[in-house]
Order: sequence, then C-alpha cells, then structure tokens
Amino acid sequence: MSLQRRYIPSVSLLAAFEAVCRLGSTSAAARELNLTQGAVSRLVQNLEGQLGVDLFRREGRRLKPTEPALAYARDVRKALDLIARASLGLRANPGGGVLRLAILPTFGTRWLAPRLAGFLDANPGVTLNLGTRMRPFDFATEPFDAAIHFGTRSWPGAAHLPLFEERVVATCSPEFAAANPMQNPEDVQNQSLLQLESRPNAWGAWFAHHRLEAPHLQGMMFDQFAPMMQAAVHGVGVALLPEFLALPEIAEGRLVRTPGDVVSGVGRYELVWPEDVPLSPALVAFRDWIAQAAAQ
Repeated sequence: MSLQRRYIPSVSLLAAFEAVCRLGSTSAAARELNLTQGAVSRLVQNLEGQLGVDLFRREGRRLKPTEPALAYARDVRKALDLIARASLGLRANPGGGVLRLAILPTFGTRWLAPRLAGFLDANPGVTLNLGTRMRPFDFATEPFDAAIHFGTRSWPGAAHLPLFEERVVATCSPEFAAANPMQNPEDVQNQSLLQLESRPNAWGAWFAHHRLEAPHLQGMMFDQFAPMMQAAVHGVGVALLPEFLALPEIAEGRLVRTPGDVVSGVGRYELVWPEDVPLSPALVAFRDWIAQAAAQ
C-alpha cells in the first residue's frame, strides 16, 4: 500500500467511525448502519490500524473519542456528505449534467430566477441545484461547482467571469418622500439612510459622486437587500438599491427615486469557479449562457 493510499480509508471504515463519534456508542452506530455491534467495533479497530492512531479511549465496553478524533470526524462527515450529494446528483441525472451553484439571495431571486427558464430550455440535460452563500468559501469543502459573487476579483483560488457592474439608485416610499421633501441630492444628507453590511462604503461613494460630504450614518443596518428594500417600501428611510432590484418596485409605485443620479456601485457581479478544477460541460453551458444574459 502506497503512503497516499494508506491515508484514504474505505467508506465503510469512515462511516462506522463517524457514526460512533456522532451517536456516542457502537450499539447506536450499529442500529443506524444496519450492522452488528461487533462489526462496527471491528471497523473502528481496522481504521485505527490503518491510520496508526488510537481514535478512542476504551472505558470498559464504551468507546470515548479523543479530541483529535472528534476533529477528524467533523472532516470525515463533510467528505461523506460530499460523496452522498455527488451520488444523488448522478442518480438524478445519469448523464452527469449537474451544476451546483451558490447564489447571492437577492441576485438569485430578482435577477437570475426570472431568466433560468431560458437556460433550462436551452440545456435540457442539465440539472441546476441552487444554494445561498453570502461570502466567499472554500470550494474544496463546500458542495458547489461555481458561485455568483459580488466584489472585485477578491475570491482566492477562483477563476472569474465578470457579469456587470452594480449601478445603484437612491429610493424611498412615496409616503416618505411626501413627509420629507427632497429637492436635490444635498437634501438626502438629512434623511434616515438605510445601510447594508456588505456595502459599508456605498453611501460614501454616492455622496462623493454628487460632490457632497457623506453625513454620519445613523440609519438601520441590514445584512441583505431584500429586507432593506421592504423597510424602504414601508417608509423607514432612504435605501440605496441596485437598479435591477429597484426598477420593478419603482414601476409599481412602491418606491420612488430621490434626487440624484444612478451611480456606479462599489463592485461587480461575477461568476466564479475553482481555477484548479476542469470545467464540466454543465458549467461551460451555464458560463456561456450567463455571459450572454448579462450582456443583454
């Protein structure tokens, strides 16, 4: 057995070990795995022999995992989950056309979702699975093939496809505008300005564009655009929103523009994927499609 092969135990050994650590006993692990208690004990012993490390302390008939074993079990659990997800994806689409995409919540619901039917119609062999992530993550430990990212090429180890720059517009409800008359961008300085955690410099850039000094911000803070937009709709304050998000609400009369220009935001939307992994046909198809959709 080569050194590399030695440290790749079989799934049966890892599954038994993980179950004992998670459930607290060989008997509980045996019930979950549909094995005998003796079989689970032998699998654990075989894993210890293969690794050359004692993973448990024997206290009578009980096995108590060591602290290093518990840390190892957490990593094993992630690996087994990745294998299970890959197997489910293959079963759902035996042709192998599964793309697991991480999306930003508001971008996914307001920009991507209305366009997805066009992608799926053009690529009937692709199964697209979506999950939300707000920040960059390690593709090696998360179950995603690619992600929609907002930033400026700030994802380590990832290839980037720029989609479009964010353009933002200051908005508020008609009722808020009526109660707080604003004739020019300077008047916006005196309002309650809603803020987004991931765009701490957004208002500063907006005021700088209008050659104004940004006021001391005291408005509410939000972690996503969707609740911030709803707060603006209900008259809480002025929200600086991406144009693609604000336009439908403006068209329906739920929001109005405040004085001022549509301004370039502080970053851009990108499709990112691990640069050291070959592109699957499903990812190539999605990359080509979203580049065209963004250009339009």
